[in-house]
Amino acid sequence: MIYGFMVFWGWLNIYSATYDEHQSIFDFSINSGRQLMFIVTSVFLILAILIIDMRFYEAFAYIIYGLIMFLLLLVPFIGKEVGGNRSWLGFGSFGVQPSEFAKFATALAVAKFMGTIGFRMDNIRNQAAVFALIGGPILLILMQKDYGTAMVFLVFLLVLYREGMSPFLLLVGLGVAVIFILTLLVENNWYLFGAIGAAWAMTIFMNRRKKIKRLIVITVGAAVLVVTILSVEFIFSNLLEPHHQRRVMVLLNPDLDQLGAGYHVYQSKVAIGSGGVIGKGFLKGTQTKLKFVPEQYTDFIFCTIGEEYGWLGSLIMVGLFMALLFRVVFLAERQKNRFARVYGYSVACIFFFHFATNIAMTIGLFPVIGIPLPFFSYGGSSLWAFTALLFILLKLDAHRMHVLQRL
Repeated sequence: MIYGFMVFWGWLNIYSATYDEHQSIFDFSINSGRQLMFIVTSVFLILAILIIDMRFYEAFAYIIYGLIMFLLLLVPFIGKEVGGNRSWLGFGSFGVQPSEFAKFATALAVAKFMGTIGFRMDNIRNQAAVFALIGGPILLILMQKDYGTAMVFLVFLLVLYREGMSPFLLLVGLGVAVIFILTLLVENNWYLFGAIGAAWAMTIFMNRRKKIKRLIVITVGAAVLVVTILSVEFIFSNLLEPHHQRRVMVLLNPDLDQLGAGYHVYQSKVAIGSGGVIGKGFLKGTQTKLKFVPEQYTDFIFCTIGEEYGWLGSLIMVGLFMALLFRVVFLAERQKNRFARVYGYSVACIFFFHFATNIAMTIGLFPVIGIPLPFFSYGGSSLWAFTALLFILLKLDAHRMHVLQRL
């Protein structure tokens, strides 16, 4: 029910974001008409997922993963460029984005591997294999210069943490991200070196009676943060594209370039803020109607909700996503085998990343990285991929008692 309401509301918002009084919402020459076709095909996809035997998804997980990896490998060579990224495979006027399907393919492969008998998260070989499964699509998507989609796969670390991985890697990752941002903000890096050194010394002193292995781990973590500080300038100047550099700087200084790199976010915040408490009404958003926000029907669809439905409508939308996330976590936690549980948590983490990042992006709390809002943003590939993610989990949950009987 939540899925159907979100997809329907998203369709209305896509029509509103591209509204022309001379065109019907069912006109297949405009985005709302094409999105309707994607919705109809999603219904057939749902039926196919529910009809297929639930053992298929575990048995063919690696094959599905390998097929999607092959498609990702083809993209840099025969793909077509859309929005500055070569991440689409085109077939005439029709195009698909393999990186969207890589999300559920990776979720299936990781769940399959972690669900094998005898799997232990503290085994180095097991960890290396899981990281390889996650890192494969990241590397191939980075080749397409689609950094936003590549970041999605980092949320699998949360799944691994749920299954017993040490929190050390999560803490180091968070520390690296914080240090990266602070290095861009603080002119004198010696302040950061001093802070890391003081924290390291304090930790060593507090744990002087602990095992040598733990002290080594703490020291390695501090060294990683120091190396991060030293490498920020190189990463920022040489690995990031110029437009990505500008987006990061605009995030750190919102008033830096409101007519250039910061234009999207500035207009987005104006549109959302103008909606007030209850909004201006369906098809009555002036910022939306006058097309002040570029790409509003895709990555910035939340602006339409904020302007036309106001704070109340935005709260309802956030509530729907939170209800969906809690439901997915509930389904994941009650599974009877590790494969279904790992897959369920993968679904929850992917949805959470998209939801949180997209909204943070539109209100200026995160760089603009091209992350769609599930079930609301325009696009067939993303709708199909999110639909597959969700309904494969529902299929597994529907037969969880059968799994218990087999065990």
